[in-house]
Amino acid sequence: MPLKASFHTLGCRLNQAETALISNRFREQGYEVVDFGAASDVCVINSCTVTEGADSKCRQLVRQVLRRNPNTFVAVVGCYAQIGADVLKKIAGIDLIVGTQDKLRVLEFIDEPLKLPEPRVVRSRMTKAPFTIAASDMPAPTTRANLKIQDGCDFMCSFCVIPFARGRARSRAFWDIQREALQLIDAGHQELVLTGVNIGTYSFEEKTFLDVVKMLLTIPALKRLRISSIEPTTIPFELIELMTDSEVLCPHLHVPAQSGDDNVLAAMKRLYTRGEFESFIEQAQRRVPDMLIATDLIIGFPNETEAAFQASCDLLVNSPLAYAHIFTFSEREGTAATKLANKISIKTKKQRSARLHELSEKKKKAFYKRFEGKLARVLTEEQNAEGHWSGFSDNYLKVTVHGASLSHNQLVQARLTRIQNDGALGVASF
Repeated sequence: MPLKASFHTLGCRLNQAETALISNRFREQGYEVVDFGAASDVCVINSCTVTEGADSKCRQLVRQVLRRNPNTFVAVVGCYAQIGADVLKKIAGIDLIVGTQDKLRVLEFIDEPLKLPEPRVVRSRMTKAPFTIAASDMPAPTTRANLKIQDGCDFMCSFCVIPFARGRARSRAFWDIQREALQLIDAGHQELVLTGVNIGTYSFEEKTFLDVVKMLLTIPALKRLRISSIEPTTIPFELIELMTDSEVLCPHLHVPAQSGDDNVLAAMKRLYTRGEFESFIEQAQRRVPDMLIATDLIIGFPNETEAAFQASCDLLVNSPLAYAHIFTFSEREGTAATKLANKISIKTKKQRSARLHELSEKKKKAFYKRFEGKLARVLTEEQNAEGHWSGFSDNYLKVTVHGASLSHNQLVQARLTRIQNDGALGVASF
């Protein structure tokens, strides 16, 4: 019987991309990949450390795995493994801790999946050198594929622990991106999603992020190309121009604002003002009217006054933003924000978070309403109990499609008939 391996991803889309690469390597070595929570010989948790909540979730997951399957070989890899190894080592039952630099090689550190008396820790120094990713003959069977082009960050925002967890910015070899893209498309993926920590800073042998996009758009078989989260100061306006002329490049951007107040932005060490952020997204929306632009907002940053919080609310409500992912500020050891005074109480953070979530939901529903009665191209991904397929439109509307003869991984035109709380309903139009 083959050995079994399960995987769980915490955090960002980049982590998802890396978990897919790791799981493929287990498959290539003869492991049977099973669902997380099922009995397995090895369980790999790809960790996140962007907030204390992410750290806590990782520890809870380890204990959950060991309660269900006490003999499972548990490996924790990634960001929390990089900076929180001393804490993880104290959790009985963890067998392997692998930091960011070596996480894709986790299988190399498992001679046999046997429980160890104490965890092995692998944390190599992170390099700034360009990188490649070993080819895999077994791409994960999904509709959208995350394509990692970059890692690390040099921006050093005062709240962010990622430069410590993932190191400084480094880019993937241009030719290696092309090689994997072709492989993923040949395997049947309809959509590629460009991922990384700070993808707009991509730089390899005079090639830029825009060069990566243009290269991928020349691949005839690629149906959709999507950009994941990208910093506002790194977006060339030519990218927006490409969206106006391409049926492949998705009219969708996720651009973190973090705050709508200039004083808070300065304390965060962000590289733009509110006015500059607003100006860019307004220009982008005018050029591509159907584009969905989402953002991240942090509430409860030190010295965030009620007026500063209201500025974030106003930014969301009065700009072209469709919705926001809302994060409660979490103090991370080693970051500059830990030294700031005027901390915000937990009660105030909860109240502000609830208010901003409510505004975001209203804004999102209003954006969806704009497309009621219109056609949208949807990639079918999941089938519900009634047999209907759901997926995302080009501009990232979640749509459940009614219609006969639909199947997994199919691009279908759907007319949106009704907007509801969890997305849109549509009827296939052939």
